[in-house]
Amino acid sequence: MIARLSLLVLLFAAVGCSSSADETPTTGPAADAFELPQDVHSYAVPGQARVTHVALDLDADFDAQVLRGTATLTIDRAEDASEIVLDTRDLTIQRVTAADGAELAFEVGEADDLLGAPLTVQLPEAGDTITVEYETSPEAAAVQWLSPQQTASGQPFLFTQGQAILTRTWIPTQDSPGIRQTYEADITVPASLTAVMSAEGNGTEGEGVDGDRMRYSFSLDQAIPPYLIALAIGELEFREIGPRSGVWAEPSVVEAAQNEFADVEEMMDAAEALYGPYRWGRYDILVLPASFPFGGMENPLLTFATPTILAGDRSLVSLVAHELAHSWSGNLVTNATWDDFWLNEGFTSYFENRIMESVYGAEYAQMLESLSRTGLDQELQELDEADQHLHLALEGRDPDDGMNAIAYDKGALFVRHMETVAGRERFDEYLRGYFDRYAFQPMTAERFVADLNEHLIQGDAELAEAINADAWIYGPGLPEGAPRVESEAFARVEEQAAAFASGTAPAETGWGEWSTHERVHFLQSLPDELTDEQLAELNGAFGLNETGNSEIRFAWMKVAIANEYEPAVASLEAFLTEQGRRKFVLPLFEDLAASEWGRPIADRIYAEARPGYHTITSGSVDAALADA
Repeated sequence: MIARLSLLVLLFAAVGCSSSADETPTTGPAADAFELPQDVHSYAVPGQARVTHVALDLDADFDAQVLRGTATLTIDRAEDASEIVLDTRDLTIQRVTAADGAELAFEVGEADDLLGAPLTVQLPEAGDTITVEYETSPEAAAVQWLSPQQTASGQPFLFTQGQAILTRTWIPTQDSPGIRQTYEADITVPASLTAVMSAEGNGTEGEGVDGDRMRYSFSLDQAIPPYLIALAIGELEFREIGPRSGVWAEPSVVEAAQNEFADVEEMMDAAEALYGPYRWGRYDILVLPASFPFGGMENPLLTFATPTILAGDRSLVSLVAHELAHSWSGNLVTNATWDDFWLNEGFTSYFENRIMESVYGAEYAQMLESLSRTGLDQELQELDEADQHLHLALEGRDPDDGMNAIAYDKGALFVRHMETVAGRERFDEYLRGYFDRYAFQPMTAERFVADLNEHLIQGDAELAEAINADAWIYGPGLPEGAPRVESEAFARVEEQAAAFASGTAPAETGWGEWSTHERVHFLQSLPDELTDEQLAELNGAFGLNETGNSEIRFAWMKVAIANEYEPAVASLEAFLTEQGRRKFVLPLFEDLAASEWGRPIADRIYAEARPGYHTITSGSVDAALADA
């Protein structure tokens, strides 16, 4: 491997473009210069030369399942810089040229299974652009190619998922969240399909190319971390939700999605009232085929979402609130490295809950917070102490290891704790200012604490002691006095779960009047051991094997597996083969593999389901089954 600098490098803050003239400037007193920590998940040496803009010209070959074409990179270089180091993984680099067409020497270094291989390019004597001609691998981890049989439309489909360090498998660039880049793209696709991206240009007509091909053009002049560069290609239709929001989906799904997301504009208004203007212009949602590995991905201007949230009653739209909140926390102010992933997800999870409180009321938000705390308590019991810190040390590890309840739920609890001890009005003023001060910039735990001291604590020793930031960020578990939100609605549900266990008929529990979250909590509150007769009663009364609500189905499947309930196996198999959301898939396979009864079921279902999963999901399940 090519050696990387061990010293901190100076990164001048990238300035993003505001969407309106009267918005808060994207720089502030703290934004003049920032020492970017070494990103252990990137080969880049941005102190020598860094990518500031990516221009893609790619052709999507669905037969070969590759993207091929060029990436033209604009580079900010030091005066004495003679080379630039890019991140690549499983790319075939054909040649690299300067702006005048002259060929540039390059070397692809030794490949690492996790990080890929460094691409070192000798820079031209003059000029600030280089063009890399390349082709992706059919096994590119960020790119999933779906056959017509795997889509609702019966047409092929492609989507990318760059987070955390997978953008390097389809774009040769500096794949580090602290190295923000603007981008543009020309994407050529079969004429029967439509391309959309996390950029401006969605919905514009393509240009005919070679008779049976169409070229779509996109651009984004706001600098983003490279993991947010995203592409999808398929048979897609658009429906408007509001004046600045809409939904893209396959034709058979788009009407249901439009109905499900009807509250998006209200969510946007609530978010802006809390923490300032939405700076990205439009907020559209793309509903992907069921193999998408996550609930949602906050790609700017175009959130990617799983169809498993289309419950028909808008009961799972907190996911949309979460991805919308990322437009401030994550997309606008971004963790500089994956060791501080909590700076993205903790603030976003807190912000999500505030949006839900504003739109759906305090009791609803309390239920969500209670669920979050329950999940966090469970995760803390299972994780090593070193992995219970908000600020992690992930060198030599996959950043996905940090994508758990610590970043999301402990992070959100810390933000809630700060709100509690400082007071909501004072903390809201602080957080709004934080997003303004660091808009379009990278953030570290150290930088955040400095800002917290300057702008919220302001020398108040009592407040500093009450916040206790070091214990939250650098210590394991939860500090003493961590807030706990109690849900009265859940307390009533727990009483009904106990009543059912004591013989009350399912129909008398109140299930029919409950929200999705109350129903899930009921299933989670049942005794560990239930009889087949009790399970049959539940299924018969509530249609659990057939429910189209993914959260309820998942909670029911966990109960069924724990009790080795054979009548649920067919429903379990359908659930695991019809969608690939890792949140659901991984725990169910882990539960199955933990028992002699379940292991052969897991092996049989996985053999069928694995070809339809994204590599993010299949990689996690591969490891889990190998370790079981």
